[in-house]
Amino acid sequence: MGLERKQPGGAAALSLLLLAVARVHLLEIQAAAQVRAFVGEPVTLKCRFKSSAPVTEKLTIDWTYRPLAGGNLEPVFHYQSGAYPAKRGSFQERVSWAGDVSKQDASIMIWNPTLEDNGTFTCTVKNPPDVQHNIPQTLLTVSRRGPSFQLTSSGLLSILVFLPSGIVVVLLLVRMNQKSGLMKPSRQLGCKKSSIEASIEEPEQRGCRERLVSCCLQCLLHSEVCQHQE
Repeated sequence: MGLERKQPGGAAALSLLLLAVARVHLLEIQAAAQVRAFVGEPVTLKCRFKSSAPVTEKLTIDWTYRPLAGGNLEPVFHYQSGAYPAKRGSFQERVSWAGDVSKQDASIMIWNPTLEDNGTFTCTVKNPPDVQHNIPQTLLTVSRRGPSFQLTSSGLLSILVFLPSGIVVVLLLVRMNQKSGLMKPSRQLGCKKSSIEASIEEPEQRGCRERLVSCCLQCLLHSEVCQHQE
């Protein structure tokens, strides 16, 4: 009989224990596993939390940093009813608040990141009576931005179309100059042309120029037709 009286009390204690365990896991924190940044360009470290309890002035947010080579944790940012960036350390005057607790956002921004900032950042949130059950870490990788050159498909197609045309034009010019030099040896010897030779050569030069222009136009038209067909 005595054992039967203790059973209701044991069930109640077990229920309270399960409720307490469930209560501990009502706060969830989400943060990016990896973030890439460039030297001198601001970067945002995002952190969001989900809490079943309403946000009050008791809510606290803490960001810490551990160098990539290891070492002690370094306080970076603290929030409780207001933003309190670190006043000393490597992130002094380089961290600002970028979140909104009313939207369950605990993000921060790092200004002027350097190569020495490579490491792991941890976002910790407490919203009593909810207690966090996970502590996500964000690996920040800072590098130098290289020269950017992007060749679009249209630009590449234009190069492939007009480059052969330009080569053809150059070859035609070289060939015509060679032909003109063979037909007029007197010019290479430095002899002065007579008025009759000049009058005969002028129409020939105009004819050569006209043929050259015609050939160039045909090459360009042929290239454009090929481009449209592709």
